[in-house]
Amino acid sequence: MAYREFEEMAFSRRALLRGGAWLSAGTALSAMPMGRLARAATPQWPAVTAMINGYVDSAKVPNMVAALGWGQRAPEVLAKGTLAFGNSTPAGIDSLYRIYSMTKPITGMAVMKLIDEGKLGLDQPLKEIFPAFSNMMVQKVADGSITDLVPAERDITIRNLLTHTSGLAYTIIQKGPIKEAYENAGLIAGQVSRTPIPGLDRGKPVNSLMAFADGLAKMPLVYQPGTTWSYSVALDLLGAVIEKVSGMPFDVYLAQNIFEPCGMTSTWFQVPKSEVGRLTTNYGVLGGQVLPIDPGASSIFTDKPPFPAGGAGLVSSPRDYDRFLQMLAGYGVIDGTRVLGELAVRVGTSNLLPDRVKTDGTWIADAGFGAGGRVGIGDQAGTYGWGGAAGTVALVNLKIGLRASEFTQYMPSDAYPVHADFPKAVMADLAAMKG
Repeated sequence: MAYREFEEMAFSRRALLRGGAWLSAGTALSAMPMGRLARAATPQWPAVTAMINGYVDSAKVPNMVAALGWGQRAPEVLAKGTLAFGNSTPAGIDSLYRIYSMTKPITGMAVMKLIDEGKLGLDQPLKEIFPAFSNMMVQKVADGSITDLVPAERDITIRNLLTHTSGLAYTIIQKGPIKEAYENAGLIAGQVSRTPIPGLDRGKPVNSLMAFADGLAKMPLVYQPGTTWSYSVALDLLGAVIEKVSGMPFDVYLAQNIFEPCGMTSTWFQVPKSEVGRLTTNYGVLGGQVLPIDPGASSIFTDKPPFPAGGAGLVSSPRDYDRFLQMLAGYGVIDGTRVLGELAVRVGTSNLLPDRVKTDGTWIADAGFGAGGRVGIGDQAGTYGWGGAAGTVALVNLKIGLRASEFTQYMPSDAYPVHADFPKAVMADLAAMKG
């Protein structure tokens, strides 16, 4: 199998969700009467259906699944294709997908739960939990020398970690010495394949969240805390925060406090052997060719990960992720069970960016950022969501209760414009409903 020019394919800057198209969904629906929404609770979605048919029929991807719903109603599911090319098993709402950075909103909401319970503070300094972060140093020039440093002007806070304003780095974003230092120290979050792939062999990750936190505390920051929005390993570090504050392993905390009460029965950091038959294959799109890089039957996600990565480590199903969105649409309640406090949801889905942070020229220009996900501001307030590096994307609009998510598997995510095409199709269908 040829993997030429594969370097940074899966985790380039462009390969990660920018999410901007989602935010106009709030505007598109703002004038739609709630009575009309109720009558449109089980519509056909012709534009979304056409989009799915186009991608699968042209063999760009072997499958695509969308889940769309309102409030607490069951979702309408649009699905086409099979788990892999040459596979006869149909893909559907219970198929399993690598959701990568769609893990971040889940971790973010777990943090909000601890804040709501008084076990964490939104503006609590990280050094109170991990004293090793007390005297951080910062690169004079971002991605420049890792020895020409200045002291941090302020402490990293939980808010900074939730909103990617901590100054921490990311090996999928940074260049030069800081990227190399992270990789040499095993500060690597996220996995792609068991098969060695040129350009993606980033070293051996550390074997625990505590080791991950310890290693990060020894590294210089790329930016002064609270000044710059820069995609980072912050949500992975928050997994260690959750572990320390709750006294529970991070994966166990998520299972007991998010997944089980939400009725999410198919979301894991490691896919159980009994469920491998539901796991889709992930593909690399290279020079017009579509090549398997992580087959479902032998996926790296069937192995125990070095540590549970709160930024990119989960595998989930469309049904499960829709239940997470349904819980948010219910302001923390699903099927009569309160999972999160209402205030935790309202705050977590609001703009939490520090006042001094500028977003011009970033992925979140003209938007805000909440607990691990992009949020709308102004007349687009109420939207919250993010997407993953392998072509998945999800949104909830709390103002009108819209839930929308799409699942397929390919890398890099900018090989196809799925992250733009899906919200565009959803908005086209919503506009037809308004008419």
